[in-house]
Amino acid sequence: MTRVRRGYIARRRRAKIRLFASTFREAHSRLTRTIMQQKTRALVSAHRDRGRQKRDFRRLWITRINAVTREGKVSYSYSRLIHDLHKRQLLLNRKILAQIAISNKNCLYMISNENMISNEIIKLN
Repeated sequence: MTRVRRGYIARRRRAKIRLFASTFREAHSRLTRTIMQQKTRALVSAHRDRGRQKRDFRRLWITRINAVTREGKVSYSYSRLIHDLHKRQLLLNRKILAQIAISNKNCLYMISNENMISNEIIKLN
């Protein structure tokens, strides 16, 4: 019986997988089975951490806003500030508010003081 030369499809598939794992260390970049396991783990971690990253950034923004609002000129907490912004229908998300809080505190103070003034006017009426 004559020798059969195998096709190139499996070799091409393995080469493509090796390109993905080329930056991995030791056997994780050389052995096909280990490469597959590490690739699966890497993709699972990436998928999980995309959601975690969103949570972490939201927590960071909230912490920054809260720190600036409690610093002095704004006399109330983060939750009251957000509540007043929603009541006045100001569409500023937490990311933008955190950037304002870091770069230009006076602007955040103006926004919050307008909230306080408008609340007092609403209470008087």
